[in-house]
Amino acid sequence: MKKLEKKRIEALIEAMKELSPSQFLWLERTVQILQYPHKYSVFQSDLFDEDTLFVFGDALRIHHSFSVEPFSKDKFEFVLERAVNMSSKTAVLAPKGNPGHDITIDNVPISLKTQANRDIKEDLIWISKFMELGKGKWGDDPEDMKTLLHLFLEQMKKYDRILMLRTLQKTPVWIYELVEVPKTLLLKAESGSLEMMNDSRQYPKPGYCYVKEGDKTIFSLYFDGGSERKLQIKNLLKCYCKVHARWEFTIPEA
Repeated sequence: MKKLEKKRIEALIEAMKELSPSQFLWLERTVQILQYPHKYSVFQSDLFDEDTLFVFGDALRIHHSFSVEPFSKDKFEFVLERAVNMSSKTAVLAPKGNPGHDITIDNVPISLKTQANRDIKEDLIWISKFMELGKGKWGDDPEDMKTLLHLFLEQMKKYDRILMLRTLQKTPVWIYELVEVPKTLLLKAESGSLEMMNDSRQYPKPGYCYVKEGDKTIFSLYFDGGSERKLQIKNLLKCYCKVHARWEFTIPEA
């Protein structure tokens, strides 16, 4: 990254002299965190250059100087927009509650997801809430699975790319990665194998759409008939996805 201009450094030093003791305490904590070991990596990404990589990674570290909770989806959206706009690209967040994309980067609509479950497996991706399935027809008729699959395929028309921030390891050594789930991969569900779980106590009855390559299951869609009526993506093999970037850093106890 470019070296800081002397004038900016001098201006910051002058501003620090005006801070209250509590403000200086928090600033000091942040500076200490940024001095601890870290490793940022970018992998032939068309979205992240080195500058974007460092802006995003340092935001992760600053967040964890005040919190032991993984980056939430709203923080992911906000920081990604800021980081991308500091590079040669242009990012715009979608309005809150938008049923389609979350952000556009260079006019490309993108859906953003996060994964931070405690039992996360590095090579298997789980999207706990890919979309809401609404209150349409869905009971115990296996034919309802076709309707639910159609809802999924219609949702996929609302964006061109899917990015996921995954928290692979937590305090004191944090590891994050940015993974792209290819839209073309998920669209293979159109020819997947549907199965309703008739023995389930849930109503409407949950079901699966299994997507295979030969005898190997690449991923499955899970139509969750619980109170949220949501679609999950389970056991998606990461080897079919693209890793754009990875951040590893240490956050010591305060």
